[in-house]
Amino acid sequence: MAICRVKSLLSLSKCFSIRTFSSAQASPRQLQNIGFIGLGNMGSRMANNLIKAGFSLTVHDLNSDVLEMFSQMGIPTKKTPYEVSEASDIVITMLPTSAHVIDVYTGTNGLLHGGKLLRPWLLLDSSTIDPETSRNLSATVSNHILKEKKGDWERPFKLDAPVSGSVTAAEAGTLTFMVGGSEEAFLAAKPILFSMGKSAIYCGGAGSGSAAKICNNLALAVSMLGISEALALGQSLGVSATTLTNIFNCSSARCWSSDAYNPVPGLMEGVPSSRDYIGGFASKLMAKDLNLAVESAKLAGCKFPLTSQAQNIADILSSAAMAMKPKTFPVLFVIITQAWTSPTISKLISWLYTCIHICHEVQLGSIKL
Repeated sequence: MAICRVKSLLSLSKCFSIRTFSSAQASPRQLQNIGFIGLGNMGSRMANNLIKAGFSLTVHDLNSDVLEMFSQMGIPTKKTPYEVSEASDIVITMLPTSAHVIDVYTGTNGLLHGGKLLRPWLLLDSSTIDPETSRNLSATVSNHILKEKKGDWERPFKLDAPVSGSVTAAEAGTLTFMVGGSEEAFLAAKPILFSMGKSAIYCGGAGSGSAAKICNNLALAVSMLGISEALALGQSLGVSATTLTNIFNCSSARCWSSDAYNPVPGLMEGVPSSRDYIGGFASKLMAKDLNLAVESAKLAGCKFPLTSQAQNIADILSSAAMAMKPKTFPVLFVIITQAWTSPTISKLISWLYTCIHICHEVQLGSIKL
């Protein structure tokens, strides 16, 4: 499976030119050697676009099959993140969770394993993780010193730069980057970012990119829930999903969940709902991102009922989706529609909303635990 995913990268033909800008202090030589850690569905395609843009890559992943495929493409592979660090001017990470990122940075043979001296002048993390971890790692990186001075820079920078866009966008090089950290480093990194994406938005200081990504995915989750319930209700009332989608997409209900990632099978080509909900954003990852949103809200002292309800639904629907084999989060449309015809799923949905109601009452203080 992993080999097949990487083989698909070889068929890409679109190359991105490197954009120049007056404010960057990094010379082409300093941008040339890039390390890439995390070659999953997103990372492998991002790495391939960097190769096509002319950068020299060194890669690492725990999947030996993926490493073998990159090796056959002539790309150097390393056994540890530290070895990648020692061979790179810039290191990009694309990993599943905060724990993975922390381990790659600070674990045994991690990027920062070599003491206070560091070769890369920039560490760029595109993983979707909590803002607090991003800020802590940025502070840790800033305490290091470069082995070789880069222009006026004596210390390395870290940017949190998570992405918006599907696997298809990663393959096409049309991702959107949300970037937090030093604005000067952001400007210097633009040639890298625009070799993998169509836009890069500076969000503010360390952790701001991670915060923006969590907010983006929260809005996506809530909108997908709303669109799925509206389409399911419309069908139960005798209005086809096609008709409703046409109405949504030219009226106030229009959103990405309706016009670009519609959850109803057969309405749109090239999206998970037309592939038996395979090959898109996994339900378990959406559940993870909503958990990050809930935890971030708690740290900020905020209470957002829709966020909490979306989290509860995503957690349970993630498990239900795994049992039904499809794994991408728009499968919740199937679960909602089948609730009226399947006693088992109907009970699940009923239990789900009972749990949500109890949680809401506990938050309001109506129920004492």
